[in-house]
Amino acid sequence: MAAPVRASERAYRQLRGEILDGILTPGAGLLEIEQSARIGVSRTPLRAAIARLIADGLVAGRPGRGFMVTEMSVDSIRELYEVRRALEEHAARIAADRRDPAVFLALRDQFLAAPELLAQGTAGLHRYYDLIDEFDDAVGDAVANPFLVGALATVRTHLARIRRLARGNPDRLRSAATEHLLIIDAIIAGDTSLAAHATHVHLQQSLTNVLAAIQGQPTGPVA
Repeated sequence: MAAPVRASERAYRQLRGEILDGILTPGAGLLEIEQSARIGVSRTPLRAAIARLIADGLVAGRPGRGFMVTEMSVDSIRELYEVRRALEEHAARIAADRRDPAVFLALRDQFLAAPELLAQGTAGLHRYYDLIDEFDDAVGDAVANPFLVGALATVRTHLARIRRLARGNPDRLRSAATEHLLIIDAIIAGDTSLAAHATHVHLQQSLTNVLAAIQGQPTGPVA
């Protein structure tokens, strides 16, 4: 039998999930009394959960009024992508040097089937993002550097919020899948420079699309 989840952990998971899914929107207030009653925990574990969310960069203090979900401004998104480019391009370069080709060959086959996934509606979209997570995990395993992997995990926490801002265009999703294939092919080939360059191109396309979405222009999901 699984051990029961601690109240602070339960509150953290619920609040984090609601922030990443956009249920708790940027700027939303988080008052201790209200959130404790809503989640069904006392204020002590709630405070512990909020402290973790602050460390994640998802929540910030609001003088005299408890806490709030952090904003996602254009400037903050650009800053996040600056960090993302530095980390992911370096990770791709290392992965191409240290990879197990069999792992990435298997991922390649799955990304080739992305158009069929994307034709399956919501279920296919979820599976597509699961596939991206599997790719990220494979890169992390190849890199085998816990400090770099940890830094990437922090960035990807915020990326989950950004993805929600730019959903809906199957053409962009198919393009993103093709971009991932180029990265995978470079890693399989052990071409470190090409792996970094393909990652750079993908992230530039991703940033362009999410900024267009925020500004109300037609665009598609970020991946």
